[in-house]
Amino acid sequence: MKYLKYFLVILVILIVGFLLLGVMKPEVSYECEIVVEKSLVESWAVLQDEEKMSEWLPGFQKIEHVSGIPGTVGAVSNVYFDTDGQEMKLQETITDILPNESISMTYTSDFMNMDYKLNMNSVDGFTKIKSWSKTVGNGMFSKSIMAVVGGSIKTQEETNLINLKRTIELNKKSFTTDGMELIKTVEVD
Repeated sequence: MKYLKYFLVILVILIVGFLLLGVMKPEVSYECEIVVEKSLVESWAVLQDEEKMSEWLPGFQKIEHVSGIPGTVGAVSNVYFDTDGQEMKLQETITDILPNESISMTYTSDFMNMDYKLNMNSVDGFTKIKSWSKTVGNGMFSKSIMAVVGGSIKTQEETNLINLKRTIELNKKSFTTDGMELIKTVEVD
């Protein structure tokens, strides 16, 4: 009986300590940066190409437009991911967009909310891509989880940007100066 009391006291201390992590660090903020050896127009076009999203976002399944005009401020979409065999849905809302320059979005789910901004600018013919994220758990348990796994969330964003860089640099599609895909026609004899 004495050992059970010690066990329960230690368990309560661990639970309280875990929950206090969420109080002390309720949000996770980070920024990441990468340089791509392609033009700004092509980099932006590949970023916006829904067909290429699975190449740089691990587990990406599909995007469903819910409301608004896709690619404009106020557009809402559900973005689906497969995480270890489980479907995860995030609701994405575009809050600001300057084509070939920046896009800001909010992502919401039952577990967390995220404010996300991605900026691109041309540097000597290459493209510098920088992202900023602020993630907050919904509820004490979620906030505590976020405090514990905050470093891995930043690592995932770094991985996403590395994958985006590779996707852009391996891109074979041709784009016009406004980012629209060129459609090549072939004459048939």
